[in-house]
Amino acid sequence: QVHLAESGGGLVQAGGSLRLSCIASGSTFSINAMGWYRQAPGKQRELVADITNGGSSNYADSVKGRFTISEDNVKSTVYLQMNSLKPEDTAVYYCNAVELFKGSTYDYWGQGTQVTVSS
Repeated sequence: QVHLAESGGGLVQAGGSLRLSCIASGSTFSINAMGWYRQAPGKQRELVADITNGGSSNYADSVKGRFTISEDNVKSTVYLQMNSLKPEDTAVYYCNAVELFKGSTYDYWGQGTQVTVSS
């Protein structure tokens, strides 16, 4: 079992920055990858960025060049630095962890943190 706790959301003006943090606890040794997803009202949840244990990262086209995902394996924490924020970045942001255990994968989710970007 993995528990995820997010922090760092809030209200910011367009062009501003925020940093989200997600701390993992529990069976963190079996986490294979972590990432951030977001869901805006009336839309499906979408991948924002993810990062594997090997350090490989992947970004949605809409955030490339503006957002950076990073991890601190010692602290079992993943961060999402969001710069040049736009109103269309407004959403609830969810932390995700993928656990690899005995050949099967399990997804865990945080409770979500609201990011609101005003124009």
